[in-house]
Amino acid sequence: MTAIHPFHRITRQFSTFFGVGVAATAVHYSVLIGLVEIGGAHPVAATLAGYVAGGFLSYMLNRRHTYDSSRPHREATWRFALVAFVGFLLTWLFMNAFTVWLGAPYLPAQVVTTGIVMFWSFTAHKMWTFAGARAS
Repeated sequence: MTAIHPFHRITRQFSTFFGVGVAATAVHYSVLIGLVEIGGAHPVAATLAGYVAGGFLSYMLNRRHTYDSSRPHREATWRFALVAFVGFLLTWLFMNAFTVWLGAPYLPAQVVTTGIVMFWSFTAHKMWTFAGARAS
């Protein structure tokens, strides 16, 4: 059995995280655009609703495919929720800054915000949420 070089492991893991992120982002952006364009919602409120919707999909796919975590759901879910809550606050902060304070269009603002929150989430989930289960 050949050992996988740590660089290749992190590259594969980040690539999987990115793929899961594409699916979660599709859900997020669908909710965002639907609420803004059809529902007339404010972009900040709409993006937060989309963030929550995408977060549910993200948890299930990342737990199984990205991190292959053995951490029990009772531990991983609250950790995921805490990391997601920080991401939620970052999403609010950046979307508010871009769209309200700077007057930027909401979709380009969301693309930049997504990139920022993606790097936060990957790092926090890898190092804490889905890190190996604690030894007994």
